[in-house]
Amino acid sequence: MAGLSIQDLMGEKEAGLDLELLAGERGLGKCVTVPRIQKPGLALAGYTTNLHPDRIQVLGSTELSYLNQLAKEKAETNLHELCCLDICCFIITKGQEPPELLVRETETHGIPLLRSHLPSSTFISLITKFLEERLLASTTIHGVLVDVLGVGVLLMGKSGVGKSECALDLVLKGHRLVADDVVKVRMKLPAVLFGEGSDLLHYHMEIRGLGIINIKHLFGVAAIRERKKIDLAIELVEWDEGKEYDRLGLDEQTYPLLGIEVPLLKIPVRPGRNITTIVEVAARNQLLKEMGYHSALEFQDRLEKRMAEVAHLHAHTIIGDNLE
Repeated sequence: MAGLSIQDLMGEKEAGLDLELLAGERGLGKCVTVPRIQKPGLALAGYTTNLHPDRIQVLGSTELSYLNQLAKEKAETNLHELCCLDICCFIITKGQEPPELLVRETETHGIPLLRSHLPSSTFISLITKFLEERLLASTTIHGVLVDVLGVGVLLMGKSGVGKSECALDLVLKGHRLVADDVVKVRMKLPAVLFGEGSDLLHYHMEIRGLGIINIKHLFGVAAIRERKKIDLAIELVEWDEGKEYDRLGLDEQTYPLLGIEVPLLKIPVRPGRNITTIVEVAARNQLLKEMGYHSALEFQDRLEKRMAEVAHLHAHTIIGDNLE
């Protein structure tokens, strides 16, 4: 499972967590690897058996008021034992002021002590959702991701088969580039895959014979997207005269990616085939499938009905001939 440092957590402004550092700066390199959080109520009372140090510990009004009413010696002992467990991070909610003892212990043990002005319930809901999305499985894949008519199409295939050229032609037709060469894929709940480009290659594309080009500068911001849900995978393969390719579209294949099966098409490439148009039509066809309309299955049903009608008519003709 991926990890997220406390430093990076503080820098996530889009999540709306509203975090500020109060103490324990030297522990900002610690990583969160578990999306669940914990409220250490019993741990503050000295019972640490079921405490999970790898989880973010949230301190609300109840926890802080309990600490403030403890005898000084008892509070010092309990907090010292708690901080010796190498806690990942403490976060105080509702903008409350932390007890001086808590600030001192977290600073001594290098445990980040953060504060948010959000109420506990709101903060826990936001950070749980955020961590679930950030800490779920991710990977990188060699390919090109484009947004074609709102369909996220992942182009795959051997190096030099024409993935980037196809994507460039799609951009010229008004579609949008998400990533070229290296696609970072991240899973989001419940079971959705999103792709984006690497920080280094963002908006750039390599075209053999031309070199590196910047799609954003050449075609404007309307030609790019930061990230896109992956709806369809298309593998470009070299044409093999001895191989039989699917001609009806009934042989549905999938591509396993992070445990999710993505619809897969294999398109043979050879001179004279307009791959860009085929990809564009494949995206349109995928939209129809998602709406419950399957062209190949409809054709098969019509064909079977026609064959049944012919067989029925033929049977009646034979019976009539025999009666005569």
